[in-house]
Amino acid sequence: MVNKITIAKVKELLDAGEITESFLMELQQDERKGIQKLLKTYNRNRQRLIDEEHNYREMMAFEQLQYKKGHTLVAGIDEAGRGPLAGPVVAACVILHKDYYLPGLNDSKQLSKDKRELFYEQICQDAFAYGIGMASSNEIDHYNIYQATKLAMRRSVECLGLIPDHILIDAMTLDGLPCSQQSLIKGDQRSVSIAAASILAKVKRDELMREVHEAYPMYAFRSNQGYATAAHRKALEEYGPSPYHRKSFAPVQEWMNV
Repeated sequence: MVNKITIAKVKELLDAGEITESFLMELQQDERKGIQKLLKTYNRNRQRLIDEEHNYREMMAFEQLQYKKGHTLVAGIDEAGRGPLAGPVVAACVILHKDYYLPGLNDSKQLSKDKRELFYEQICQDAFAYGIGMASSNEIDHYNIYQATKLAMRRSVECLGLIPDHILIDAMTLDGLPCSQQSLIKGDQRSVSIAAASILAKVKRDELMREVHEAYPMYAFRSNQGYATAAHRKALEEYGPSPYHRKSFAPVQEWMNV
């Protein structure tokens, strides 16, 4: 009988997943408040896992379509850093295995910093292939941010070390790709491959900006990643732009002669 099992033992069984549906039904009849609290938490966590799997399967739709066409190497591309006043724009290209499953994988902006970094390590370890490319602030000034973003994306494909069968790209089309492609608006929320790429691009760029921070700590790049925070703008007013600032961006030009 369940009511003869201690609450601590029930928690241990629930945490380990060593339960049956009949056991759960018995728990529902247990009047102990501690048991009902455990059961509520368990059901909430189980529903979260169900929702995560459902969301993941929905985000596999574009990849699955390509698999049905006979394509096996389906890549996703996304970028990070189009909006900041400083630093490079970074792009990532990721090919996941057909049967890959990473619960909670989503657009990097929807994840906490700790979760992004955890997923970054997991994706790099598990991916069939991945490549990271970037365009410097000087290239952004030379080509403009839109063309520099395309450049970073093409470089990420070149870094794969192989030729994909098809590429899914977040809200962009690229010239000169060696395979077919599809542009997806809000692709980082609609494709697991693009979502994975968004995580790699974001984490890698944050890492680069922490390195730049060591040379130019007055701009607080470690915390703002080059975005136009009030503290960042104040530092620009006081110190002028660094070599990593995008001098073609209007807020930076304002302080070019400080």
